[in-house]
Amino acid sequence: MNPTIICGAGIAGVSAAYHLAVKHGIPQVILVDERAPLSLTSDQSSECYRNWFPGPGDDMVNFINRSIDIMECLADESGNTFQMNRRGYLFCTSRPEAVPKMQSDAQEISSLGAGPLRIHTSGAHKSTYFPSPLKGYQGLPDGADLLLGSEIIRNHFPYLNEEIIAALHIRRAGWFSAQQMGMYLLDAARQHGVQFINDRLVDVEVSNNSVSAVLLRNAGRLPSDTFINAAGPFINEIGGMLGVEFPVFHELHIKAAIIDSMGAFPRSATMTIFKDPVLLDWSEEERQFLMSDPDLNWLLEKLPPGLHFRPEGDDDSQIVLMLWEYQKQKHPPQFPIHIDPKYTELCLRGLTRFMPSVQPYLERLPQPNLDGGYYTKTPENRPIIDRLPVEGAFIIGALSGYGLMAACAAGELLAAYVTGDDLPAYAAALSLKRYRDPDYQALLANWDADAGQI
Repeated sequence: MNPTIICGAGIAGVSAAYHLAVKHGIPQVILVDERAPLSLTSDQSSECYRNWFPGPGDDMVNFINRSIDIMECLADESGNTFQMNRRGYLFCTSRPEAVPKMQSDAQEISSLGAGPLRIHTSGAHKSTYFPSPLKGYQGLPDGADLLLGSEIIRNHFPYLNEEIIAALHIRRAGWFSAQQMGMYLLDAARQHGVQFINDRLVDVEVSNNSVSAVLLRNAGRLPSDTFINAAGPFINEIGGMLGVEFPVFHELHIKAAIIDSMGAFPRSATMTIFKDPVLLDWSEEERQFLMSDPDLNWLLEKLPPGLHFRPEGDDDSQIVLMLWEYQKQKHPPQFPIHIDPKYTELCLRGLTRFMPSVQPYLERLPQPNLDGGYYTKTPENRPIIDRLPVEGAFIIGALSGYGLMAACAAGELLAAYVTGDDLPAYAAALSLKRYRDPDYQALLANWDADAGQI
């Protein structure tokens, strides 16, 4: 019997190997990657998860809910070795005109299966809202709590300024150690016979429209009749070996980690996301300098929403993660990645608009640890998990910025395709075949691909 070959040992490939070997008992599964497992994009994320995704339809909510179900089962069986929590996501705005849409969007996502929406207002006689615990994930509410009014918001989130008038707290959300979860899956897979080959895949042999072998740079030819493309940002490079092109593009996303030596960021904070565009505050001298430089005067304009942060590490840690894509640009994947040297300063400047406690850092910038990776995205920001037109070939990819939170269900779905198992209801919405549907093409014309993205 020929082995099943998975190209790519990121979280998607590792999850696929886990489900094939551990859950379906498939023998001779081989992961191939020229890098160490879980060391490219999978190693550079903010390690967060949420079940809060917009429509159309309930497919993404159901898909991610299933993935979180699996993650919670893994946490149960491992003694929560990957430190999963349910602190949540907190979406904030200071704009009165944005509040009705925040509420209507929340009601829509709630109706798709993300859980009930509870509304709490300042001045109410008694609020039923309670904060998330700092640790643990069991026995906690799902859905979301919408806090309206600066009084109730600052009562629970005093680090926010008084201008924040609405805050949506997503409850089936939080973060975890992605490296530890990935290694837990990989160790279990290895115990069930999965092998890892540290090598570069250079070609896939196809005979009579069926996979027959793969060629590796060092190990040579490996006969195989089952091949899985889990190559992350390189899925089109690998797809070209099969004559298949995927409708994807790539966005570079950066993350800054700093040591919060001034205690400006509370260790009890949720994943906090600011939904407002940001006009940075500059001195008159700085403003004149920026105006004189055509490469920098964009910094005087309003920058896009989406600035976010969260604390990282154990109780005694001082690490804070900051993320903000103030210049969304499409890039072909190139490594090592290019990082804007202004990134940390701009994140901190942006945060001062919402958190006064951060202001002192502008006098003396902390030394950051900067990394990042590519969001590989389809036009509508949904993944592609399917069998391919070449017999024996499959795809698990385009997991965008939600790859870690989606990986468990993505691997499960991929394994169902490979083994011929029953497919979940959301499978069709994530398949490559959706792009051949004229009705779907018409739907894409008005699709907001950025909705729900961070």
